[in-house]
Amino acid sequence: SFRRVINARNLIQHKLTSIKYKEDNNMSKIVNPTKVITGPQTRWSYANVWDPKSINGGTPKYSVSLIIPKSDTKTVALIKAAIEAAYKEGESKLKGNGKTVPALSAIKTPLRDGDVERPDDPAYANAYFINANSATAPGIVDANCNPILDRSEVYSGVYGRASINLYAFNSNGNRGIACGLNNLQKISDG
Repeated sequence: SFRRVINARNLIQHKLTSIKYKEDNNMSKIVNPTKVITGPQTRWSYANVWDPKSINGGTPKYSVSLIIPKSDTKTVALIKAAIEAAYKEGESKLKGNGKTVPALSAIKTPLRDGDVERPDDPAYANAYFINANSATAPGIVDANCNPILDRSEVYSGVYGRASINLYAFNSNGNRGIACGLNNLQKISDG
């Protein structure tokens, strides 16, 4: 009886320690390999985060272009890894009715080079960018994780983190990897 109490107490203490360890090391563990939280120096451009906007007559969506400095090698590496994970996870979707899965290099991917695709825009200089969108409104918080309710606080040009997820698509003959928008955390004004 006494040993059972001691063993139960040790088991509870071990579980609490395990939970704390998981919380402390949560940033180093990848729970969902297709999800990325960008670094705080990510700049938001074309921020349509309050009201959904229709592009070319399509379904209205919330969207933002995330400008990631090339110097933020950690975020860039996480996005590249998430693109590969989305590719592997979506192989059957990418294959479609074909016999083989197209090579990752042969399909559309969302991480683009600002120096190559937007050479005349200084905001995209020495940076990559990725366009993220969602049919549902993203959660938007400040640096202290308090909800931002004042629309004038969030605009194109601010800096902050973005929670995004990458996934495979195959629609109307277009195949590739796309980027979904989850939540946004404003860190500073632009």
